[in-house]
Amino acid sequence: MAHDHEKAFRYRIPWRTKSMHLGDHRGTERGLGFEYRGNLPFVEYPDARRMDFRQSVRDPFEQVQVKLFNQDNTTPVYAVCDLSSSMQYGTHPRKLDSAIAIAESVAYSAWQAGDVFSLVSYHDQVDEAYSQPLSHHLASSLDLLAELRQFRRMQMGARGALEVSQYLSQQRGLVFWISDFHMPLHLIEETLNSLSRHQLVPVVLWDEAEFSKLPKFGIGNMLDPETGAMRTVFFRDYVRKQFMAAFAQRKTALEQLFLQFDSQPLFLSESFTPDVMTRYFDQYVSL
Repeated sequence: MAHDHEKAFRYRIPWRTKSMHLGDHRGTERGLGFEYRGNLPFVEYPDARRMDFRQSVRDPFEQVQVKLFNQDNTTPVYAVCDLSSSMQYGTHPRKLDSAIAIAESVAYSAWQAGDVFSLVSYHDQVDEAYSQPLSHHLASSLDLLAELRQFRRMQMGARGALEVSQYLSQQRGLVFWISDFHMPLHLIEETLNSLSRHQLVPVVLWDEAEFSKLPKFGIGNMLDPETGAMRTVFFRDYVRKQFMAAFAQRKTALEQLFLQFDSQPLFLSESFTPDVMTRYFDQYVSL
């Protein structure tokens, strides 16, 4: 697994996890972690590894004492990947290829942190052929993501986003929702409501050819920023400016909607590097 550190980023979990598995995050379960909680009599918590001889000698009731710690626990980490038709936009790479690269980085990062990873992919519904339940097995996650690079189906919508929450555990997790979000705002809002128990990182993938590198004159294909539908347009200067203004308005609308759910979106229009995600967590996610 050479060079996996180059694909990983550092993320933060701003809550205590309740998992019983060892990981890098503060937990609520008693365990051999690093945060000291206090002492209990050995009869209440019979674990010889934790015996506190100093406190046992001092105990007026002559009970053997054990130390308690908060366990460092694993957290469920999810990459939720949009397979709708608008994600096929772009060449070298398509937006979908960029989404897969980000999902791979999420998988590496979770594996490096000792957390469990799951991939959930959707279009008109959740596509179970390209989804995987929570697992510590990095290789199988990367194999599935490699298969996803062959995905080429068109005429696919995004309503499957509403089903994603059914594929997540009841335990609070860290969810990277990777999409261009070219879908009606009410669909995004309904999905955000369904995911509200989790910490959400919306990763917004836009190709510069969609909104800034537009033709100045002549026939061109254009994506509708609200529906993801492709339109053939005869470009003139004012039409070009209309499209640029529509994307600027769309960006503002998305930011406002995500912030209502305490989720700071990460807009990406250039090639992804893990450092971008590390900076995001340093800036927006405090412990």
